[in-house]
Amino acid sequence: MPNFKINKIYNGDSAELLSNRHIFPNNSVDLIVTSPPYADRRKKQYGGPPPEKYMEWFLPLAIEFQRILKPRGSLILNIKENAGQGERHVYVLELILEMRKMEWFWIEDYIWHKRNVFPGKWPNRFRNAWEHCFHFTKQKDFRMYQDAVKVPIGDWANKRLKNLGANDRKRNMSQTDSGFSVQLTNWVGKRKVYPTNVLYLPTISANKNHCAVFPESLPTWFIKLFTQKGDVVLDPFIGSGTTAVAAIKTGRSFIGIDLSVEYIQVSRRVIREAMKSSKNQSETKPKVRGRINNKKLIITKRKADPAKIKRILKKGGYKNGEPPRGYEVHHIKPLAEGGKDTPKNIRVVKTTKHRQIHKNRRERGEE
Repeated sequence: MPNFKINKIYNGDSAELLSNRHIFPNNSVDLIVTSPPYADRRKKQYGGPPPEKYMEWFLPLAIEFQRILKPRGSLILNIKENAGQGERHVYVLELILEMRKMEWFWIEDYIWHKRNVFPGKWPNRFRNAWEHCFHFTKQKDFRMYQDAVKVPIGDWANKRLKNLGANDRKRNMSQTDSGFSVQLTNWVGKRKVYPTNVLYLPTISANKNHCAVFPESLPTWFIKLFTQKGDVVLDPFIGSGTTAVAAIKTGRSFIGIDLSVEYIQVSRRVIREAMKSSKNQSETKPKVRGRINNKKLIITKRKADPAKIKRILKKGGYKNGEPPRGYEVHHIKPLAEGGKDTPKNIRVVKTTKHRQIHKNRRERGEE
């Protein structure tokens, strides 16, 4: 792929550039995450097509997305039907059906819940407080790293799971005959759990020299979920560079396209700043190596104290303050994330499990 360049912003029409196979070869991108112009919106910036011509405008893009996306890659489409003449348009629903005819798999509809929407009033509806984030793939076997987006279990667990009764210790079927069941003992000891498909993220109050900016946390979430460090993320409507910045901060490469020269200038500026900041952080990140039971313990904060850990283990009943053979010391909350050498944050786990934990963290780009 001699002409395939990463960490680059292109100025031009997305459909034309993406159709250039020298610039965008087949199966070259791991993730596409973008928010295309909505129908009858942003006409001055993008010439947003009317609803009745939206599919005619978008489907050529979908064809190129399918070509350049890797077989196990994902496409995230942030879009929302606009209202006109008293009702919602259906061009987004029509678009989904047409993409399925093109052999795209429609995997999920994630909802971006905007926590700070603008006030407003309409005679027949309420304020827009959410948008679609459609997830499409080329095949049912796609890359997905669910552990990378786990969330804290919440304060409810402290009280609810503290004293479990006899019924709580067995699997209980739903009383509505839905076929679902729950076993509370599976939640004991967990600090983080898998999230729902609703993302509670604020909008951007300042427009950052762009007419429609989504928060950096939105592409970041999908980048963590569907890619690993070093993967390539494409945003064909890069705007002010938010997706590129999210890619840089998570250790991924990016490619962006935008028709507006003004937005290209904005995005290149914020990208330079993000790259500079990322470089400074990588140069100053400390790494200290300690040893417990003659096994390496990599600590990413200088406050870690192997001697203190030994004292904790000794107090916990471990002979000489050392784990048994085949076991190692594990920090539940990594020191790099603010964890401490305390009895509550230290566990003794099997060596195989410990290695798998750190392998998962490295795959998610956390180490």
